[in-house]
Amino acid sequence: MRVEDLKFGERDDDSFTALNLMLAAWDEGSEMGVPPQMMAYAALFTALTDLVSLYGEEAVASLARGLEGRVEKGEFSLGRRVQ
Repeated sequence: MRVEDLKFGERDDDSFTALNLMLAAWDEGSEMGVPPQMMAYAALFTALTDLVSLYGEEAVASLARGLEGRVEKGEFSLGRRVQ
């Protein structure tokens, strides 16, 4: 999958480069047979540990609390539902 295949708003070069790198790593893991759930947990762990080292626990906890409503509203749904 490429970021160009997704429908996003404005393109920021660094953001799109980072997303393309993540999608390429995801594709490589999938080709190697790594379950998508394991890759998702690894990606979340990596993201959260990096954010905590940059901004601290309280800021990341606040960010995480804000994700609940966004998930429930479907902001991260790409037209598929895993059951």
